[in-house]
Amino acid sequence: MIPSNVRSAKFRELLDEKCVVLPGAINALSARLIERMGFDAMYLSGAVLANSVGGVPNVGLMTLTEAEAHAKSIARVTSLPIVADADTGYGEADNTARTVRVMEEAGVSGIHLEDQVFPKRCGHLAGKELVPAEAFCEKLQAAVAAKSSADFVLIARTDARGVVGIDETIRRANLYIEAGADAIFPEGLRTADEFARVAKEVPTHLLANMTEFGTTPFITVDEFARMGYRMVIFPVTLQRAAMKAMEHTLHAIRTHGTQESVVGAMQTRQELYDLLEYDGTVDRPVGL
Repeated sequence: MIPSNVRSAKFRELLDEKCVVLPGAINALSARLIERMGFDAMYLSGAVLANSVGGVPNVGLMTLTEAEAHAKSIARVTSLPIVADADTGYGEADNTARTVRVMEEAGVSGIHLEDQVFPKRCGHLAGKELVPAEAFCEKLQAAVAAKSSADFVLIARTDARGVVGIDETIRRANLYIEAGADAIFPEGLRTADEFARVAKEVPTHLLANMTEFGTTPFITVDEFARMGYRMVIFPVTLQRAAMKAMEHTLHAIRTHGTQESVVGAMQTRQELYDLLEYDGTVDRPVGL
């Protein structure tokens, strides 16, 4: 497995070069596909960890141990830099420091931490609460001190927009930079003008969340790049697409008693083997 510090250094280089697109991997197989399709980096969503791995809502139920295992399984099969959602750091400042060490060792290139009160909520839902900015700065300082590689990217996410507005988003973002954050993730922005204002008033690398069905309108990667953003994540896009495809397939099987009508939309056996780099020469049980 490629060490975290190597991936982190590569990710830093990418951020200096361009706006990096990070599709959200669901599992190790989807991570292979992201790399095969020519992307430079990938993202591990806390929502996907909760939904696809845990089968639960994204409300802070997953543990650091589960996040670590998920990250390791993906880091083993890809050479790309990986940015992971670390929620609220799985606790207070000491817990957050441990989270940094554990996720670095898992092969991750960077994480983002959010300033919500635990248990957190999805950034595009109402009902969130924020911790005091000063308390979150202490957590960020602990995270910075825990990094084993200076290249490991620590991203501070603020959910202030959906709670108290854009002015507080910008105020907190700049406090978080002073506390040592390498980048800022302004979550839940509602217009292109808001994204542009943050880019003008927050002098650091910025991450944009281009999720579906949320409060953010569709904005292209090129548009984000022109504003000055250096990262665009598509956190749950692949999970949503995969789940809808599975729903259609299950409907076909239940309705027709066969999957024949949807075979044309499937990945073929050979395409799967190519993705896995399996040439068929190793003895396998019949049927696999």
